[in-house]
Amino acid sequence: MIDFSYQLYSSREFPPLADTLKLLKSLGYGQVEGYGGVYSDLPALKAALDATGLKMTTGHFGLDMIEGEPEKVLDIANTVGMKAVFCPFLTPDQRPQDAAGYARFGERLQKAGERLKEGGLSFGWHNHDFEFRALPDGSIPQEEMFRGGPDLPWEADIAWIVRGGGDPLEWIEKHGDRIIAIHVKDIAPEGECEDEDGWADVGTGTMDWKAIMDAVRTRTNTRFFVMEHDKPNDHERFARRSIENAKQY
Repeated sequence: MIDFSYQLYSSREFPPLADTLKLLKSLGYGQVEGYGGVYSDLPALKAALDATGLKMTTGHFGLDMIEGEPEKVLDIANTVGMKAVFCPFLTPDQRPQDAAGYARFGERLQKAGERLKEGGLSFGWHNHDFEFRALPDGSIPQEEMFRGGPDLPWEADIAWIVRGGGDPLEWIEKHGDRIIAIHVKDIAPEGECEDEDGWADVGTGTMDWKAIMDAVRTRTNTRFFVMEHDKPNDHERFARRSIENAKQY
């Protein structure tokens, strides 16, 4: 049985964090994934995790901190027991403009993770949609990043691959050896859940999660299955329905 994790960004609009952790534990989650906002009071975070028995096995950190303050990243990760750290995003003004630029960025990412790997963590990239949209020359940014970072692991956000125009099963087949974590999320049918930016509770949308999970289990080294919804209007409903449905896969 998979021990599902939960990206706490999904519950950012439903404080306090301690109550969210209690809710997640009661629903059957065993792990959580952190992001920038939850690291501000590290002692309180550790106490809240300890109180529920949840483990923060993975976390997202911005590239500026990963490159500029790797010891701080390691301190946070070690305090809460993380096993893997992922860089999750590039703002539009930071994104390369061509294939060569994305290859250099992949090389930069791989280098940025060296100190974290020395400290005992896995490190990789977490995608959104822009990495799968073709550049003017037809190249795909994510492919170029992998070309520049031949040993760069990947936390594959499956639904963002779809939003970017990619086929997740093809990407899993081609690059499954890089995938050490996935985000389990769903996309609502067109015109539905517009107040939730078109995202859906896992198992209620358009994604074929049974086929995806079969591929992930057979083609990847995934250790972390992280539930996420970028804008739920009810985080309890999302967390509950999603883990109930995901367990069927």
